[in-house]
Amino acid sequence: MTDYRLDVLASLADEVVERRQASPGSSYTAKLLSQGVEKCAKKFGEEAVELALASVLRDTAHVTAEAADVLYHLLVLLAASDVKLTDVMGELARRQGVSGLAEKASRPKD
Repeated sequence: MTDYRLDVLASLADEVVERRQASPGSSYTAKLLSQGVEKCAKKFGEEAVELALASVLRDTAHVTAEAADVLYHLLVLLAASDVKLTDVMGELARRQGVSGLAEKASRPKD
């Protein structure tokens, strides 16, 4: 079985939540969280665009670095939104084995 290092992601998620208590002057994470969900969402979006652009350029090292930024900022956004990574993982587990088309069709229409 492949080792995806999900323990690193889980540990980082815990650290992000802990940093909420830190001083915004001493922690970038605390600074982002203190600025609210809107700022965290904006930063996540910026990082996602940077990842998409790096992917188009097919620059593997840049894609790797930007993907790490996206994962970090996703965890910050989840914390700002009071959503636990374990809940997201549970949702992914629920969807496992279900056709992507069927899962999408089962969602409420906007």
